[in-house]
Order: sequence, then C-alpha cells, then structure tokens
Amino acid sequence: MAAQLAPEPAKVDPMHQFTVEPMFGSAGWEAAGFNIAFTNSAMWMVIAAVVLWMFMLGGMKRQLVPGRWQMAVESFTGFIDNLVEANIGKEGKKYVPYVFSLFMFILFANLLGLMPLGLVGVHPFTFTSHFTVTGVLAIMSFAIVLIVGFWKHGLHFFSLFVPKGTPLVMAIIIAPIEFISFLFRPFSLALRLFVAMMAGHVLLEVLSSFVISGWGAGLGFGVLVGIPSFVLMIAICALEILVSGIQAYVFALLTSLYINDAEHLH
Repeated sequence: MAAQLAPEPAKVDPMHQFTVEPMFGSAGWEAAGFNIAFTNSAMWMVIAAVVLWMFMLGGMKRQLVPGRWQMAVESFTGFIDNLVEANIGKEGKKYVPYVFSLFMFILFANLLGLMPLGLVGVHPFTFTSHFTVTGVLAIMSFAIVLIVGFWKHGLHFFSLFVPKGTPLVMAIIIAPIEFISFLFRPFSLALRLFVAMMAGHVLLEVLSSFVISGWGAGLGFGVLVGIPSFVLMIAICALEILVSGIQAYVFALLTSLYINDAEHLH
C-alpha cells in the first residue's frame, strides 16, 4: 500500500519548452479560415522587439561624452556597418538598417530565451528554436536578394549560376547545380539557426532533469549526479550565450554575402 502511495519521481520533458500555446485561448480567433490566436511565441517576439527598441532608444542620446549604453549601441552599429561594407562594398550602406535589425533581433531573441526567468515564475520562449520563425527571416533575406538581383540586372541575374569564363559544355552541367544550390540558401540559413538554438535548449533541459532526478533519488545520487550536472549546466549556459551571438552574426554575415551576389553577380 505504501509503495502505491509513494510519489512518482518528477519527469522533465525536454521538448515541452518548444510547445506553441495560445495565450488567451484559440476560440474566436478565426480569420479567413485560419486561427490567428496570440501565442506565447508571438508574445516573446513582441517582447524581443520592445526590449530591442528600448535598448536602441536609450543608446541614441548623442551625448558629447558617450556613456556605456551609448557606446554599446554605437559598437553594435559600427560592427554591422563594417560587416556590410566588407562584404558588399560602398553599395551596401543602404542595406545596413536591414542587416542591423536582423542581427539585433535574432541576438536579443536568443539571449532572452536564456534568461533565468523561471526563478520568478516566468518561462521564456526561444522562438528562434522554431523553423517557421527562422524560415520567415530567411525568406525575407532571400526575397531582398531576388528583388535586388532582378531590379538591377534583369534577366542577366541568371548569369549568377554560370561562373564567368566557363566553357559551354561545363556550363550545361554547372548551371543546374548552382541554381539548386541557390534555391537551398534560405533553407540552410533557417536550418542552421533553428538547429543550433533547439539543440542547446534540449541539452539544458536534459541536464536539469539529471539534477532533479539526482537529488530526488537521495543525497548520494545528488552528489554524484546532481552536482556535476548542475556545473555542466552552468558551462553550457555560458556556451549558449556565445552561440547566441555567433548564430546572429552568421545569419547577418550570410545575408550580406547573398546580397553581395545580387549586387555584383560575379
């Protein structure tokens, strides 16, 4: 009887953190046959946008002697400005606002998902761990590449798929390969960010289950399993902060490289 009444050990589902749920129910949110309920994913997109807006607003005071906040904002803008100029050239100045917004939005989204807000009962949602979100960001960048390419070069844009000086016989083989590779660009761009963020959060959730299960099994297991898992969690968190920045940088870098192709072809 005692065995039947014993509480079951707590279980942690590492995939539950990625569940998209409506914040105010799904009833009454129908439009043109689609459910447009406001979800936790949408809420954290809004939060990321608001936090980013506040960060930029606080750092644009243009003081004669810039403070740390203003220096941080100027460092980010200078970093992206140099990135775009190095990969696109002087023509890239007009793309700086877009690449900067893309970089900062992804960076803030990644970092907000790592905030230990669960300590105060708030569970952050990393929407960049969803392929639908990263896919939309990638499609936006890909659309700019297509618009710029055809607007500036017309049908000559298709010469992008045939390297200059390629013999006709080789061009027949190379052109389809280059075209397919070009079409896969938005997929690979979205997949890279999605996989990196999802894998890190799954690993953290698995380690947290080890900590909970270890201490739940007794002092011995807590020392042997719980403490090492907790230390490893701290190390993984530090690594995830680095990955958050790297993934935002890679997304911005590849976007600028793809735009460079549209601007200059070969």
